[in-house]
Amino acid sequence: MASLKEMRNRIDSVKSTQKITKALNMVAAAKLKRAQDQAESARPYAKKMASVIANLAAGVSGDGAPKLLAGTGADQKHLVVVATGDKGLAGGFNTNVIRAAKDRINTLSANGKDVRVIAVGRKVRDGLARIYGDKIIQTFELSDHKVMSMAVAEPIADLIASEFETGNADVVTLIYSRFQSVISQVATPKQLIPAVVDGDATPIDLNGAVYEYEPSEEEILETLLPRNIKTQILAALLENQASFFAAQMGAMDNATRNAGDLINALTLQYNRKRQAQITTELIEIIAGAEAL
Repeated sequence: MASLKEMRNRIDSVKSTQKITKALNMVAAAKLKRAQDQAESARPYAKKMASVIANLAAGVSGDGAPKLLAGTGADQKHLVVVATGDKGLAGGFNTNVIRAAKDRINTLSANGKDVRVIAVGRKVRDGLARIYGDKIIQTFELSDHKVMSMAVAEPIADLIASEFETGNADVVTLIYSRFQSVISQVATPKQLIPAVVDGDATPIDLNGAVYEYEPSEEEILETLLPRNIKTQILAALLENQASFFAAQMGAMDNATRNAGDLINALTLQYNRKRQAQITTELIEIIAGAEAL
């Protein structure tokens, strides 16, 4: 059994850990508000972009449709972009996204598809490298950027466009964590190429009017679709960031409460052992006195 000194050292160690988890909880809570506001602000823009594309795509068909909208006509080469975080201590945030990515990669591979992966975040690289290391073509580390902006999304979108244009990808899917609430973050796949309009993004109602576009719908889409990819990636990264801080806040809150419970249990055990030791010493002193 541990000595009283060892038990005191353990209690002090748990108290130090509790201070750290409490500080991380407060930091995550402070950052969550800003990250949540950014994620929610990006949603209307991404939704409106999808609505504009839906409106333009309604007048485009056949061979005139841009490849980013119509695709290559094949479904053999898949590029999976997986976004997590660079850091841990966030409960199941990274694990849930990595699990969703593994499920998708395994399903595609089982169907005979060629799969390549772009890792956004150190955690997804580490989580997939052991099994799918040969499929990862590049890793982007988010900690290199202090602020989540279009400058973060552009290199990722440029690599996706390059892979598609060179024929290395027929279908591109982004997997990220969608922020729903402080206690709910959902790993979500989103197809980027061929472009798919979200179910809640309907074409703009023109009230029966007929518009003539200059330049043509095809030329506008050629310019708009690459920008849409950047927009969707940025929106996903902002959702990821809010999900990370929410998950970290919850995980650190649980860790702080668990540390408190452990401190109480250890303190009770320490007091009982100390009381037993004092009682034993008293009995020895009394027994010695009576022997004299």
